[in-house]
Amino acid sequence: MKQTLLAPPLSSAVDPSGEQFQKNRRDMLEQLAVVDELLDQAEAGGGEKAMARMRSRNKMPVRERIAAVIDPDSPFLEISALAAYDSDYALGGGMVVGIGVIAGTECVIMANDPTVLGGALTAYSGKKWMRALEIARDNRIPYVSFVESAGADLRVQGGGGSQRRSQTSHFAESGRFFYDLIELSKERVPTVCVVFGSSTAGGAYQPGLSDYNIVVKDQSKVFLAGPPLVKMATGEESDDETLGGAQMHAEISGLGDYFAEDEMDAIRMCREVVSHLNWRKAGPEPSLRPDAPQYDAEELLGLVSRDLRSPVDVRDVIARVVDGSRFEEFKPRYGSTIVCGWASIHGYPVGILGNNGVIYPKAAEKAAHFIQLCNQIDVPLVFLQNITGYMVGKDFEADGIIKKGSQMLNAVTNSTVPHLTVIIGSSYGAGTYGMSGRAFGNRFTFLWPTAKIAVMGPKQIAGVMSQVRRGQAERQGLPFDEEEDRKIVEMVEDAQEKGSLALVATGAISDDGIIDPRDTRTVLGMCLSVVRTKPIRGAEGYGVFRL
Repeated sequence: MKQTLLAPPLSSAVDPSGEQFQKNRRDMLEQLAVVDELLDQAEAGGGEKAMARMRSRNKMPVRERIAAVIDPDSPFLEISALAAYDSDYALGGGMVVGIGVIAGTECVIMANDPTVLGGALTAYSGKKWMRALEIARDNRIPYVSFVESAGADLRVQGGGGSQRRSQTSHFAESGRFFYDLIELSKERVPTVCVVFGSSTAGGAYQPGLSDYNIVVKDQSKVFLAGPPLVKMATGEESDDETLGGAQMHAEISGLGDYFAEDEMDAIRMCREVVSHLNWRKAGPEPSLRPDAPQYDAEELLGLVSRDLRSPVDVRDVIARVVDGSRFEEFKPRYGSTIVCGWASIHGYPVGILGNNGVIYPKAAEKAAHFIQLCNQIDVPLVFLQNITGYMVGKDFEADGIIKKGSQMLNAVTNSTVPHLTVIIGSSYGAGTYGMSGRAFGNRFTFLWPTAKIAVMGPKQIAGVMSQVRRGQAERQGLPFDEEEDRKIVEMVEDAQEKGSLALVATGAISDDGIIDPRDTRTVLGMCLSVVRTKPIRGAEGYGVFRL
Protein backbone atom coordinates (compact mmCIF):
# COMPACT_ATOMS: atom_id res chain seq x y z
CA MET A 1 0.00 0.00 0.00
CA LYS A 2 1.30 3.44 -0.93
CA GLN A 3 2.06 6.01 1.74
CA THR A 4 -0.10 9.07 2.32
CA LEU A 5 1.52 12.48 2.63
CA LEU A 6 1.09 13.35 6.31
CA ALA A 7 -0.27 16.84 5.70
CA PRO A 8 -3.73 18.24 6.34
CA PRO A 9 -6.08 19.07 3.46
CA LEU A 10 -6.30 22.73 2.58
CA SER A 11 -9.47 24.53 3.56
CA SER A 12 -11.19 26.72 0.98
CA ALA A 13 -13.64 29.57 1.42
CA VAL A 14 -14.52 29.77 -2.27
CA ASP A 15 -18.23 30.34 -2.84
CA PRO A 16 -19.16 28.92 -6.27
CA SER A 17 -22.51 30.70 -6.10
CA GLY A 18 -20.94 34.12 -5.53
CA GLU A 19 -21.36 36.88 -8.11
CA GLN A 20 -17.62 37.35 -8.77
CA PHE A 21 -17.02 33.59 -9.04
CA GLN A 22 -19.84 33.25 -11.57
CA LYS A 23 -18.53 36.18 -13.61
CA ASN A 24 -15.03 34.70 -13.60
CA ARG A 25 -16.47 31.36 -14.69
CA ARG A 26 -18.43 32.90 -17.57
CA ASP A 27 -15.37 34.83 -18.73
CA MET A 28 -13.17 31.72 -18.54
CA LEU A 29 -15.66 29.62 -20.52
CA GLU A 30 -15.86 32.39 -23.12
CA GLN A 31 -12.07 32.36 -23.48
CA LEU A 32 -12.01 28.56 -23.63
CA ALA A 33 -14.62 28.63 -26.40
CA VAL A 34 -12.28 30.83 -28.46
CA VAL A 35 -9.40 28.43 -27.80
CA ASP A 36 -11.53 25.42 -28.80
CA GLU A 37 -12.54 27.10 -32.05
CA LEU A 38 -8.90 27.82 -32.84
CA LEU A 39 -7.94 24.22 -32.02
CA ASP A 40 -10.54 23.07 -34.55
CA GLN A 41 -8.95 25.36 -37.14
CA ALA A 42 -5.49 23.95 -36.38
CA GLU A 43 -6.81 20.41 -36.72
CA ALA A 44 -8.17 21.31 -40.17
CA GLY A 45 -4.58 21.82 -41.36
CA GLY A 46 -4.49 23.09 -44.93
CA GLY A 47 -8.29 23.00 -45.24
CA GLU A 48 -11.03 20.76 -46.61
CA LYS A 49 -9.64 20.49 -50.15
CA ALA A 50 -6.18 19.52 -48.93
CA MET A 51 -7.65 16.94 -46.53
CA ALA A 52 -9.86 15.50 -49.29
CA ARG A 53 -6.83 15.24 -51.56
CA MET A 54 -4.98 13.30 -48.83
CA ARG A 55 -7.84 10.83 -48.43
CA SER A 56 -8.21 10.38 -52.19
CA ARG A 57 -4.65 9.05 -52.14
CA ASN A 58 -5.48 6.58 -49.34
CA LYS A 59 -3.47 8.67 -46.89
CA MET A 60 -4.56 9.53 -43.36
CA PRO A 61 -4.50 13.07 -41.94
CA VAL A 62 -1.63 13.57 -39.56
CA ARG A 63 -3.69 13.45 -36.36
CA GLU A 64 -5.30 10.19 -37.43
CA ARG A 65 -1.83 8.72 -37.87
CA ILE A 66 -0.95 9.81 -34.33
CA ALA A 67 -4.23 8.46 -32.91
CA ALA A 68 -3.51 5.11 -34.56
CA VAL A 69 0.05 4.78 -33.26
CA ILE A 70 -0.56 5.61 -29.59
CA ASP A 71 -2.05 3.04 -27.22
CA PRO A 72 -5.86 2.77 -27.29
CA ASP A 73 -7.65 5.17 -24.92
CA SER A 74 -4.37 6.83 -23.95
CA PRO A 75 -4.01 10.63 -23.94
CA PHE A 76 -1.92 12.73 -26.32
CA LEU A 77 -0.40 15.86 -24.78
CA GLU A 78 -0.07 18.22 -27.73
CA ILE A 79 2.63 20.88 -27.60
CA SER A 80 2.11 24.38 -29.05
CA ALA A 81 -1.11 23.43 -30.84
CA LEU A 82 -1.84 27.09 -31.65
CA ALA A 83 1.57 27.99 -33.05
CA ALA A 84 1.47 30.73 -35.70
CA TYR A 85 -1.66 32.35 -34.23
CA ASP A 86 -2.06 35.89 -35.60
CA SER A 87 0.43 35.26 -38.41
CA ASP A 88 0.24 34.65 -42.16
CA TYR A 89 0.91 30.93 -41.64
CA ALA A 90 -1.61 28.16 -41.09
CA LEU A 91 -2.66 27.79 -37.47
CA GLY A 92 -0.57 25.05 -35.89
CA GLY A 93 2.44 25.85 -38.05
CA GLY A 94 2.11 22.83 -40.37
CA MET A 95 3.39 20.39 -37.76
CA VAL A 96 1.98 18.41 -34.85
CA VAL A 97 4.17 17.80 -31.80
CA GLY A 98 3.25 16.06 -28.57
CA ILE A 99 3.79 13.26 -26.11
CA GLY A 100 1.95 9.96 -26.36
CA VAL A 101 2.30 6.40 -25.13
CA ILE A 102 3.34 3.90 -27.83
CA ALA A 103 3.45 0.23 -26.83
CA GLY A 104 3.56 1.25 -23.18
CA THR A 105 6.42 3.72 -23.67
CA GLU A 106 6.13 7.50 -23.48
CA CYS A 107 7.47 9.03 -26.69
CA VAL A 108 7.79 12.44 -28.25
CA ILE A 109 5.98 12.44 -31.58
CA MET A 110 6.80 14.97 -34.30
CA ALA A 111 4.63 14.83 -37.42
CA ASN A 112 4.78 16.99 -40.54
CA ASP A 113 1.34 18.00 -41.82
CA PRO A 114 1.56 17.59 -45.62
CA THR A 115 -1.73 19.47 -46.12
CA VAL A 116 0.12 22.67 -45.17
CA LEU A 117 2.71 23.71 -47.78
CA GLY A 118 3.48 20.05 -48.42
CA GLY A 119 4.93 19.76 -44.91
CA ALA A 120 7.60 22.37 -45.71
CA LEU A 121 9.67 23.66 -42.82
CA THR A 122 8.71 27.22 -41.80
CA ALA A 123 9.85 29.43 -38.94
CA TYR A 124 6.97 28.11 -36.80
CA SER A 125 7.30 24.42 -37.62
CA GLY A 126 11.05 24.82 -37.12
CA LYS A 127 10.52 26.07 -33.55
CA LYS A 128 8.11 23.21 -32.86
CA TRP A 129 10.57 20.68 -34.25
CA MET A 130 13.33 22.13 -32.06
CA ARG A 131 11.03 21.87 -29.05
CA ALA A 132 10.25 18.22 -29.84
CA LEU A 133 13.95 17.39 -29.92
CA GLU A 134 14.51 19.36 -26.71
CA ILE A 135 11.79 17.44 -24.87
CA ALA A 136 13.25 14.12 -26.01
CA ARG A 137 16.75 15.15 -24.95
CA ASP A 138 15.94 16.81 -21.62
CA ASN A 139 13.63 14.01 -20.48
CA ARG A 140 15.34 11.09 -22.23
CA ILE A 141 12.28 9.70 -23.96
CA PRO A 142 12.24 8.07 -27.43
CA TYR A 143 11.69 10.36 -30.39
CA VAL A 144 9.27 9.26 -33.14
CA SER A 145 8.96 11.29 -36.35
CA PHE A 146 6.26 11.02 -39.01
CA VAL A 147 8.03 12.59 -41.95
CA GLU A 148 6.38 13.96 -45.05
CA SER A 149 8.15 17.19 -45.91
CA ALA A 150 9.00 19.20 -48.98
CA GLY A 151 12.05 20.57 -47.17
CA ALA A 152 12.51 24.24 -46.31
CA ASP A 153 9.89 26.85 -47.21
CA LEU A 154 11.66 28.75 -50.02
CA ARG A 155 8.98 31.35 -50.64
CA VAL A 156 10.99 34.21 -49.10
CA GLN A 157 13.91 33.58 -51.46
CA GLY A 158 14.51 36.50 -53.80
CA GLY A 159 12.71 39.03 -51.63
CA GLY A 160 14.10 42.20 -50.12
CA GLY A 161 17.12 42.43 -47.88
CA SER A 162 15.32 41.48 -44.69
CA GLN A 163 13.72 38.49 -46.42
CA ARG A 164 17.08 37.29 -47.72
CA ARG A 165 18.59 37.59 -44.26
CA SER A 166 15.64 35.64 -42.88
CA GLN A 167 16.21 32.87 -45.41
CA THR A 168 19.94 32.77 -44.73
CA SER A 169 19.40 32.72 -40.97
CA HIS A 170 16.73 30.03 -41.30
CA PHE A 171 19.07 27.86 -43.39
CA ALA A 172 21.98 28.32 -40.98
CA GLU A 173 19.87 27.54 -37.93
CA SER A 174 18.20 24.50 -39.51
CA GLY A 175 21.46 22.60 -39.22
CA ARG A 176 20.88 22.50 -35.49
CA PHE A 177 17.94 20.14 -36.02
CA PHE A 178 20.26 17.58 -37.54
CA TYR A 179 22.86 18.12 -34.82
CA ASP A 180 20.24 17.50 -32.12
CA LEU A 181 18.88 14.43 -33.90
CA ILE A 182 22.38 12.96 -34.07
CA GLU A 183 22.99 13.88 -30.44
CA LEU A 184 19.88 11.99 -29.33
CA SER A 185 21.24 8.82 -30.87
CA LYS A 186 24.67 9.48 -29.35
CA GLU A 187 22.99 9.80 -25.94
CA ARG A 188 21.23 6.46 -26.57
CA VAL A 189 17.80 8.03 -26.90
CA PRO A 190 16.11 5.98 -29.68
CA THR A 191 14.94 7.80 -32.82
CA VAL A 192 12.30 6.14 -35.00
CA CYS A 193 11.27 7.60 -38.36
CA VAL A 194 8.21 6.67 -40.44
CA VAL A 195 8.33 8.19 -43.93
CA PHE A 196 4.74 8.65 -45.07
CA GLY A 197 5.33 10.55 -48.30
CA SER A 198 7.74 12.69 -50.25
CA SER A 199 10.68 13.78 -48.11
CA THR A 200 13.06 16.08 -49.90
CA ALA A 201 16.30 17.86 -48.94
CA GLY A 202 16.05 18.51 -45.17
CA GLY A 203 13.15 16.09 -45.07
CA ALA A 204 15.44 13.39 -46.44
CA TYR A 205 18.03 13.86 -43.74
CA GLN A 206 15.51 12.98 -41.05
CA PRO A 207 15.44 9.28 -41.98
CA GLY A 208 19.10 9.53 -42.87
CA LEU A 209 19.92 10.45 -39.26
CA SER A 210 17.41 8.21 -37.46
CA ASP A 211 18.09 4.86 -35.76
CA TYR A 212 15.11 3.06 -37.32
CA ASN A 213 13.39 3.82 -40.64
CA ILE A 214 10.04 2.59 -41.91
CA VAL A 215 9.08 3.28 -45.53
CA VAL A 216 5.67 2.81 -47.16
CA LYS A 217 5.15 1.08 -50.52
CA ASP A 218 4.28 3.49 -53.36
CA GLN A 219 4.18 6.42 -50.89
CA SER A 220 7.61 7.08 -49.44
CA LYS A 221 9.89 9.17 -51.64
CA VAL A 222 13.21 10.10 -50.08
CA PHE A 223 15.83 12.06 -52.01
CA LEU A 224 18.14 15.00 -51.52
CA ALA A 225 16.86 16.44 -54.79
CA GLY A 226 13.73 15.50 -56.72
CA PRO A 227 13.67 14.67 -60.44
CA PRO A 228 13.34 18.32 -61.61
CA LEU A 229 16.37 19.49 -59.61
CA VAL A 230 18.38 16.41 -60.60
CA LYS A 231 17.71 17.18 -64.24
CA MET A 232 18.70 20.82 -63.74
CA ALA A 233 21.90 19.87 -61.91
CA THR A 234 23.06 16.84 -63.88
CA GLY A 235 20.84 16.47 -66.93
CA GLU A 236 19.80 13.05 -65.67
CA GLU A 237 16.24 11.88 -66.34
CA SER A 238 14.52 10.00 -63.50
CA ASP A 239 11.18 9.49 -61.80
CA ASP A 240 10.21 9.61 -58.13
CA GLU A 241 10.08 5.86 -57.62
CA THR A 242 13.41 4.92 -59.19
CA LEU A 243 15.16 7.95 -57.71
CA GLY A 244 14.00 7.54 -54.13
CA GLY A 245 11.03 5.21 -53.78
CA ALA A 246 10.34 2.94 -50.83
CA GLN A 247 11.24 -0.27 -52.67
CA MET A 248 14.56 1.14 -53.86
CA HIS A 249 15.50 2.26 -50.36
CA ALA A 250 14.39 -1.04 -48.80
CA GLU A 251 16.17 -3.27 -51.36
CA ILE A 252 19.06 -1.26 -52.82
CA SER A 253 20.18 1.79 -50.81
CA GLY A 254 19.40 0.21 -47.42
CA LEU A 255 17.94 3.45 -46.03
CA GLY A 256 14.64 1.71 -45.32
CA ASP A 257 14.86 -0.84 -42.49
CA TYR A 258 11.20 -1.86 -42.67
CA PHE A 259 9.00 -1.98 -45.78
CA ALA A 260 5.31 -1.38 -45.10
CA GLU A 261 2.47 -2.26 -47.47
CA ASP A 262 0.37 0.74 -46.42
CA GLU A 263 0.08 3.37 -43.70
CA MET A 264 -1.55 1.13 -41.10
CA ASP A 265 1.14 -1.46 -41.70
CA ALA A 266 3.76 1.23 -41.13
CA ILE A 267 2.07 2.26 -37.90
CA ARG A 268 1.99 -1.38 -36.76
CA MET A 269 5.71 -1.63 -37.47
CA CYS A 270 6.38 1.59 -35.56
CA ARG A 271 4.63 0.16 -32.51
CA GLU A 272 6.64 -3.06 -32.84
CA VAL A 273 9.93 -1.13 -33.02
CA VAL A 274 9.09 0.86 -29.89
CA SER A 275 8.04 -2.33 -28.11
CA HIS A 276 11.48 -3.88 -28.55
CA LEU A 277 13.43 -0.86 -27.28
CA ASN A 278 13.44 -2.25 -23.73
CA TRP A 279 12.92 1.32 -22.53
CA ARG A 280 12.85 1.77 -18.77
CA LYS A 281 12.29 4.75 -16.51
CA ALA A 282 15.31 5.82 -14.49
CA GLY A 283 13.30 7.81 -11.96
CA PRO A 284 11.04 6.43 -9.20
CA GLU A 285 7.44 5.44 -9.81
CA PRO A 286 4.63 7.28 -7.97
CA SER A 287 5.15 6.67 -4.26
CA LEU A 288 2.17 8.39 -2.62
CA ARG A 289 -1.57 7.80 -2.71
CA PRO A 290 -3.09 9.56 -5.74
CA ASP A 291 -6.39 10.47 -4.10
CA ALA A 292 -8.57 12.90 -6.02
CA PRO A 293 -8.66 16.46 -4.63
CA GLN A 294 -11.41 17.15 -2.11
CA TYR A 295 -12.67 20.06 -4.22
CA ASP A 296 -14.24 19.95 -7.67
CA ALA A 297 -11.90 20.80 -10.57
CA GLU A 298 -14.84 22.65 -12.16
CA GLU A 299 -14.31 25.33 -9.54
CA LEU A 300 -10.96 26.21 -11.13
CA LEU A 301 -12.98 28.03 -13.79
CA GLY A 302 -14.17 30.68 -11.36
CA LEU A 303 -11.02 31.51 -9.40
CA VAL A 304 -9.13 33.90 -11.69
CA SER A 305 -10.69 37.10 -12.93
CA ARG A 306 -10.13 38.39 -16.47
CA ASP A 307 -9.04 41.57 -14.67
CA LEU A 308 -5.85 40.28 -13.12
CA ARG A 309 -5.79 43.08 -10.57
CA SER A 310 -8.39 41.08 -8.63
CA PRO A 311 -6.64 38.94 -5.99
CA VAL A 312 -6.75 35.15 -6.01
CA ASP A 313 -5.44 32.91 -3.23
CA VAL A 314 -3.18 30.39 -4.97
CA ARG A 315 -3.99 27.89 -2.20
CA ASP A 316 -7.45 27.58 -3.75
CA VAL A 317 -5.78 26.47 -7.00
CA ILE A 318 -3.48 24.06 -5.17
CA ALA A 319 -6.42 22.54 -3.27
CA ARG A 320 -8.08 21.58 -6.56
CA VAL A 321 -4.96 20.09 -8.18
CA VAL A 322 -3.00 18.09 -5.60
CA ASP A 323 -3.78 14.63 -4.22
CA GLY A 324 -6.42 14.71 -1.49
CA SER A 325 -5.96 18.52 -1.38
CA ARG A 326 -3.15 17.74 1.08
CA PHE A 327 -0.50 20.46 1.37
CA GLU A 328 2.30 20.87 3.91
CA GLU A 329 2.97 24.60 3.80
CA PHE A 330 6.52 25.84 4.48
CA LYS A 331 7.04 29.09 6.46
CA PRO A 332 3.37 30.13 6.18
CA ARG A 333 3.89 33.18 8.48
CA TYR A 334 6.97 34.48 6.68
CA GLY A 335 7.08 36.13 3.25
CA SER A 336 3.40 35.40 2.75
CA THR A 337 3.17 36.63 -0.86
CA ILE A 338 4.84 33.42 -1.98
CA VAL A 339 3.20 30.17 -0.91
CA CYS A 340 5.61 27.22 -0.68
CA GLY A 341 4.98 23.66 0.35
CA TRP A 342 4.99 19.95 -0.33
CA ALA A 343 2.23 17.91 -1.93
CA SER A 344 1.77 15.13 -4.48
CA ILE A 345 0.08 14.99 -7.89
CA HIS A 346 -1.08 11.58 -9.15
CA GLY A 347 1.18 10.05 -6.51
CA TYR A 348 4.31 11.97 -7.52
CA PRO A 349 5.86 14.07 -4.71
CA VAL A 350 6.29 17.75 -5.64
CA GLY A 351 7.31 21.04 -4.13
CA ILE A 352 4.96 23.88 -5.09
CA LEU A 353 5.61 27.62 -5.27
CA GLY A 354 2.67 29.92 -5.97
CA ASN A 355 2.21 33.69 -5.97
CA ASN A 356 -0.15 35.57 -3.66
CA GLY A 357 1.01 39.03 -4.67
CA VAL A 358 4.17 40.92 -5.52
CA ILE A 359 7.47 39.39 -4.34
CA TYR A 360 8.84 41.16 -1.24
CA PRO A 361 12.37 40.57 0.12
CA LYS A 362 11.20 38.05 2.72
CA ALA A 363 9.15 36.15 0.13
CA ALA A 364 12.16 35.91 -2.20
CA GLU A 365 14.33 34.68 0.67
CA LYS A 366 11.76 32.02 1.60
CA ALA A 367 11.46 30.84 -2.00
CA ALA A 368 15.23 30.46 -2.35
CA HIS A 369 15.34 28.43 0.88
CA PHE A 370 12.48 26.18 -0.25
CA ILE A 371 13.99 25.53 -3.69
CA GLN A 372 17.24 24.41 -2.06
CA LEU A 373 15.35 22.07 0.28
CA CYS A 374 13.56 20.41 -2.66
CA ASN A 375 16.91 19.91 -4.38
CA GLN A 376 18.27 18.22 -1.26
CA ILE A 377 15.52 15.58 -1.41
CA ASP A 378 15.30 15.24 -5.23
CA VAL A 379 11.71 16.52 -5.51
CA PRO A 380 10.46 18.24 -8.71
CA LEU A 381 9.13 21.79 -8.45
CA VAL A 382 5.80 23.11 -9.70
CA PHE A 383 5.53 26.89 -10.16
CA LEU A 384 2.07 28.47 -10.28
CA GLN A 385 2.69 31.93 -11.67
CA ASN A 386 0.51 34.97 -11.01
CA ILE A 387 3.20 37.54 -10.50
CA THR A 388 3.54 41.25 -11.27
CA GLY A 389 7.23 41.31 -10.29
CA TYR A 390 9.54 42.16 -7.39
CA MET A 391 8.55 45.02 -5.08
CA VAL A 392 10.22 48.36 -5.77
CA GLY A 393 10.68 51.52 -3.71
CA LYS A 394 13.14 53.11 -1.27
CA ASP A 395 12.22 50.97 1.73
CA PHE A 396 12.45 47.74 -0.24
CA GLU A 397 15.77 48.65 -1.85
CA ALA A 398 17.11 49.32 1.64
CA ASP A 399 15.67 46.00 2.79
CA GLY A 400 17.73 44.23 0.13
CA ILE A 401 15.22 43.37 -2.59
CA ILE A 402 18.07 43.15 -5.11
CA LYS A 403 20.06 40.77 -2.90
CA LYS A 404 17.05 38.68 -1.88
CA GLY A 405 15.63 38.63 -5.40
CA SER A 406 19.03 37.55 -6.70
CA GLN A 407 19.10 34.73 -4.14
CA MET A 408 15.81 33.47 -5.56
CA LEU A 409 17.10 33.73 -9.15
CA ASN A 410 20.29 31.95 -8.08
CA ALA A 411 18.31 29.14 -6.47
CA VAL A 412 16.08 28.70 -9.55
CA THR A 413 19.03 28.78 -11.94
CA ASN A 414 21.13 26.24 -10.05
CA SER A 415 18.24 23.91 -9.25
CA THR A 416 18.59 20.63 -11.15
CA VAL A 417 15.30 18.95 -10.26
CA PRO A 418 12.64 19.24 -13.00
CA HIS A 419 10.62 22.46 -13.05
CA LEU A 420 7.02 22.54 -14.32
CA THR A 421 5.39 25.96 -14.72
CA VAL A 422 1.74 26.90 -15.11
CA ILE A 423 0.97 30.59 -15.69
CA ILE A 424 -2.52 31.18 -14.32
CA GLY A 425 -2.49 34.99 -14.39
CA SER A 426 0.17 37.68 -14.64
CA SER A 427 3.74 36.85 -15.59
CA TYR A 428 5.50 40.21 -15.55
CA GLY A 429 9.08 41.39 -15.38
CA ALA A 430 11.80 39.62 -13.44
CA GLY A 431 9.10 37.83 -11.47
CA THR A 432 8.75 35.60 -14.53
CA TYR A 433 12.36 34.52 -14.09
CA GLY A 434 12.20 34.05 -10.33
CA MET A 435 9.18 31.79 -10.83
CA SER A 436 11.04 29.67 -13.39
CA GLY A 437 9.93 31.13 -16.70
CA ARG A 438 10.73 29.45 -20.00
CA ALA A 439 14.17 31.07 -20.19
CA PHE A 440 15.22 29.28 -17.00
CA GLY A 441 15.33 25.76 -18.38
CA ASN A 442 12.05 24.45 -17.03
CA ARG A 443 10.86 21.20 -18.55
CA PHE A 444 7.32 22.35 -19.43
CA THR A 445 5.38 25.62 -19.41
CA PHE A 446 1.60 25.81 -19.85
CA LEU A 447 -0.83 28.73 -19.74
CA TRP A 448 -4.37 29.21 -18.57
CA PRO A 449 -6.43 31.37 -20.97
CA THR A 450 -6.21 34.19 -18.40
CA ALA A 451 -2.39 34.35 -18.57
CA LYS A 452 -0.69 37.59 -19.57
CA ILE A 453 3.03 37.83 -20.21
CA ALA A 454 4.91 41.13 -20.47
CA VAL A 455 7.81 43.23 -19.19
CA MET A 456 5.27 44.94 -16.92
CA GLY A 457 1.54 45.66 -16.83
CA PRO A 458 0.05 47.68 -19.71
CA LYS A 459 -0.86 50.63 -17.46
CA GLN A 460 2.64 50.72 -15.98
CA ILE A 461 4.30 50.63 -19.40
CA ALA A 462 2.05 53.41 -20.74
CA GLY A 463 2.53 55.46 -17.55
CA VAL A 464 6.32 55.21 -17.63
CA MET A 465 6.41 56.27 -21.28
CA SER A 466 4.12 59.23 -20.42
CA GLN A 467 6.49 60.33 -17.64
CA VAL A 468 9.44 60.13 -20.03
CA ARG A 469 7.63 62.34 -22.56
CA ARG A 470 6.69 64.81 -19.83
CA GLY A 471 10.28 64.98 -18.59
CA GLN A 472 11.62 65.56 -22.09
CA ALA A 473 9.17 68.43 -22.60
CA GLU A 474 10.22 70.04 -19.30
CA ARG A 475 13.93 69.77 -20.09
CA GLN A 476 13.39 71.34 -23.50
CA GLY A 477 11.10 74.05 -22.14
CA LEU A 478 8.25 72.97 -24.39
CA PRO A 479 4.53 72.91 -23.55
CA PHE A 480 3.10 69.45 -22.77
CA ASP A 481 -0.06 68.47 -24.64
CA GLU A 482 -2.15 66.64 -22.04
CA GLU A 483 -4.85 65.60 -24.50
CA GLU A 484 -2.34 64.17 -27.00
CA ASP A 485 -0.57 62.34 -24.17
CA ARG A 486 -3.88 60.85 -23.00
CA LYS A 487 -4.51 59.47 -26.49
CA ILE A 488 -1.00 58.02 -26.66
CA VAL A 489 -1.41 56.42 -23.21
CA GLU A 490 -4.69 54.78 -24.28
CA MET A 491 -3.12 53.54 -27.52
CA VAL A 492 -0.07 52.12 -25.73
CA GLU A 493 -2.21 50.47 -23.05
CA ASP A 494 -4.38 48.83 -25.70
CA ALA A 495 -1.39 47.62 -27.74
CA GLN A 496 0.44 46.29 -24.68
CA GLU A 497 -2.72 44.57 -23.41
CA LYS A 498 -3.24 42.79 -26.73
CA GLY A 499 0.43 41.85 -26.99
CA SER A 500 0.47 40.28 -23.51
CA LEU A 501 -2.43 37.88 -24.09
CA ALA A 502 -1.98 34.13 -23.75
CA LEU A 503 -2.95 33.52 -27.40
CA VAL A 504 -0.24 35.87 -28.64
CA ALA A 505 2.39 34.22 -26.46
CA THR A 506 1.43 30.69 -27.43
CA GLY A 507 1.24 31.69 -31.11
CA ALA A 508 4.90 32.69 -30.89
CA ILE A 509 5.71 29.32 -29.23
CA SER A 510 6.94 30.94 -26.03
CA ASP A 511 5.29 28.13 -24.05
CA ASP A 512 3.94 24.61 -24.56
CA GLY A 513 0.30 25.56 -24.96
CA ILE A 514 -2.91 26.88 -23.41
CA ILE A 515 -4.75 24.36 -21.25
CA ASP A 516 -8.22 24.21 -19.75
CA PRO A 517 -7.79 24.93 -16.00
CA ARG A 518 -9.79 21.78 -15.27
CA ASP A 519 -7.03 19.75 -16.98
CA THR A 520 -4.21 21.19 -14.87
CA ARG A 521 -3.90 18.15 -12.59
CA THR A 522 -3.91 15.73 -15.56
CA VAL A 523 -1.37 17.74 -17.55
CA LEU A 524 0.97 18.06 -14.58
CA GLY A 525 0.59 14.34 -13.86
CA MET A 526 1.57 13.45 -17.43
CA CYS A 527 4.58 15.77 -17.26
CA LEU A 528 5.68 14.37 -13.89
CA SER A 529 5.57 10.90 -15.43
CA VAL A 530 7.63 12.04 -18.44
CA VAL A 531 10.37 13.71 -16.39
CA ARG A 532 10.93 10.48 -14.48
CA THR A 533 12.35 8.75 -17.53
CA LYS A 534 15.56 10.56 -16.58
CA PRO A 535 17.13 10.33 -13.09
CA ILE A 536 15.97 13.13 -10.78
CA ARG A 537 18.86 14.58 -8.80
CA GLY A 538 18.98 17.84 -6.91
CA ALA A 539 21.83 20.31 -7.21
CA GLU A 540 24.97 19.39 -5.31
CA GLY A 541 26.03 23.01 -4.95
CA TYR A 542 24.88 26.56 -5.53
CA GLY A 543 26.51 29.73 -6.73
CA VAL A 544 27.49 32.46 -4.25
CA PHE A 545 24.47 33.92 -2.46
CA ARG A 546 24.67 37.58 -1.42
CA LEU A 547 23.69 37.32 2.25
